[in-house]
Amino acid sequence: MLPAPRIGSSAHRRYLLDNPDVVRGKSVLDLGSGCGATAIAAKMSGASKILANDIDPIAGMAIILNCKLNGLNPFPVLTKNILNTQQGKFDLIVLGDMFYDEDLADSLHLWLQNYFWTHGTRVLIGDPGRPQFSGHSIQHQLYQLIEYTLPEATQQDNNGLTTSAVWDFHP
Repeated sequence: MLPAPRIGSSAHRRYLLDNPDVVRGKSVLDLGSGCGATAIAAKMSGASKILANDIDPIAGMAIILNCKLNGLNPFPVLTKNILNTQQGKFDLIVLGDMFYDEDLADSLHLWLQNYFWTHGTRVLIGDPGRPQFSGHSIQHQLYQLIEYTLPEATQQDNNGLTTSAVWDFHP
């Protein structure tokens, strides 16, 4: 049983499980991994290599525990900010619910653009349409792949947000 993810990651998780060809045999960086739900879904869908990244060391422990609870050997977890570091090449970067702060959103946007142009990496962003994301300039570089209706309990716990979408980034 997959852990309960943030609502942007919830869309990622479902999208990867419904579309395993997106990750099968590919290397995946789960940026801002949280509990690891998206990384775990990528592993279950056949990703060949996964790096889960979150700046919170408790998230790192949760990822390892959630791997074990899902019968998976834990994959590498990096608990530091990697936005100003060089990382190896990945076939896919997934990130969800990270555009909640304008400065972070601007840093992410720049880092994702640079990574895309350097490595040709596909980037999928999950977000429930928070104003900081919907109003950010990155919107001009996104194509919505799918939108999911959130469960009622999740809607109530998240200020009435009703859906979450997966966006394909094309700078």
